[in-house]
Amino acid sequence: MIGLLHTAASNAPLFDAALERPAVELRHLIRPELLEAAEAAGGLPPAVAERTAAALRDAAQGAGVVLLTCSTLGPVAEEARLPVPVLRADAALAREVVAGSGCVVVLYAAPTTREATGQLFDAAARRTGATIALRAVAGAWDAFRAGDTGHYHALVAEAAEEALARGADRVALAQASMAGAAGRVRGEVLTSPAAGLRAALAALGR
Repeated sequence: MIGLLHTAASNAPLFDAALERPAVELRHLIRPELLEAAEAAGGLPPAVAERTAAALRDAAQGAGVVLLTCSTLGPVAEEARLPVPVLRADAALAREVVAGSGCVVVLYAAPTTREATGQLFDAAARRTGATIALRAVAGAWDAFRAGDTGHYHALVAEAAEEALARGADRVALAQASMAGAAGRVRGEVLTSPAAGLRAALAALGR
């Protein structure tokens, strides 16, 4: 079993769709209040990190590995001390997208994830020599928060198409919620549900 901690209910089906091994069970824990608290604080203060760590412990019950799917809360996974591996879905994405070096555009929508996402992808790129360009998708997070998923994905897809047209070798959709836009884009676009599950399945195999 893989335990997943989400901050948006709409992310759970994205991971269900990305699962390539149906014999593995996904158990979703959805805690939107954690992202809401981080957004209210403008980042990831200690109190929110502590609550996230507690939620990760809950997600670990009965699981062989835990996957944290929220980019804003991602740094908490790196400090977690649990009996099972705790992985960041976006960290798996970062490793995959920089593997071929070249120019990588990393798209994000939520302002609170900018710092954590930038640090994560920059660190991954230094190990391979890839060049990272971090770009916000204007208006996308407002659309997501308004519940307009169609417009949200359209804006993300448009930004990805533009990045590829301007010479990016690959585009990373840094937030799990963006994954629904990938199918609308011609070119190499990587998402965290697919990358995160590959990493989690590898951890289960070990």
